[in-house]
Amino acid sequence: MRILHTADLHLGRQFHGISLELDHAAVLDQMVSALVEHQADVFIIAGDIFDRASPPATAVRLFNEFIKRVANETNAAVVMIAGNHDSGDRIEAMSVMTDNKRALIRGPFAEEEYPLILEDAAGSVAFSALPFGYEFAARECFADENISSPQDVLRVQVQAAKKHVPKNARWVVVAHGFVAGGGESDSERSLTRVGGIETVPINVFEGAHYVALGHLHKPQNIDAGRIRYSGSPLAFGFDESGDEKSMTLVDLSADGSLKTKVIPLQPVRSVRTLRGKLADLLEVPSSDDFIKVVLSDEGQMIDAMKRVRQVFPNAAQLTYARFEKAPETKSMDALVPTLDDPQKIISSFLEHVRNQSPDKHENSLIETVISDIREREALT
Repeated sequence: MRILHTADLHLGRQFHGISLELDHAAVLDQMVSALVEHQADVFIIAGDIFDRASPPATAVRLFNEFIKRVANETNAAVVMIAGNHDSGDRIEAMSVMTDNKRALIRGPFAEEEYPLILEDAAGSVAFSALPFGYEFAARECFADENISSPQDVLRVQVQAAKKHVPKNARWVVVAHGFVAGGGESDSERSLTRVGGIETVPINVFEGAHYVALGHLHKPQNIDAGRIRYSGSPLAFGFDESGDEKSMTLVDLSADGSLKTKVIPLQPVRSVRTLRGKLADLLEVPSSDDFIKVVLSDEGQMIDAMKRVRQVFPNAAQLTYARFEKAPETKSMDALVPTLDDPQKIISSFLEHVRNQSPDKHENSLIETVISDIREREALT
């Protein structure tokens, strides 16, 4: 079974106020071409189809035309889920009139996660599509008040899906989350509330032959490639300068083993960072790429951005090398994994954001506030 895996389209997104509609149209066209050229059996979009719950009409039209082309010009089945940027109900609406033998489109949670089952020469392949959702919605859907982290959410989703996978079938899971071992970039939105941990351990996906993930924008393998982020088709931040964007082509063998191939995407405009003196940069050949300029000039240059944009009309940021410093890296390990102890959550959060635990006075204040809240809740 041959699978083409992508995610994190973020249709409707802008790059520092500049429309990406033409850039998105170009990579969507390349996806259709790849489906045809490589004769993919399944096309996976692992969440974040749109950049926000209420996307602009232009983004909706662009996606509608794209998915029509996938349906009409290819033989691929489509497996698609809502991500944390999407409206689950909007994504679910796309499934109403689809051929359920060729498409599995999932928006909100479902207590029973039925797979799309496809056949090849070696037998059945079950595709489970697990949409993104927050803990409160999962507690309601699965009637489990102990769900208190993204790990808990995905665990109950996988359990709900696994019981519907036919015996001896190969199993592909599509999900949207931050799995342990993945490397993030600046353009992802946090999946959890303040004070919680958003990472999910790989053992949650035990039994799956391939896990097609969305959320992290850099393409990367986890667990020797059994779990993979395809990455976003476009760069959305300057920390992705120079990164090659791609899709992942996966051949799932009869024994469940995998062969993967990266298919590069060619953007209309690249994301680049240029460094040097202003006079030198103004001599660089003109480009429509998205540009961040880091000037090495000692003094403040007059009308620097205006002059840069005469050469690079899509220049979006300008700074000076002397003002730059290495970004601070903070570990998420110190944050508590559940919402069960508000005192620890607040303490961990304060330590995370200011590198200092609360002192005796602050701990007393936190304890008093929590106690007051609990007393009021007890009276209601």
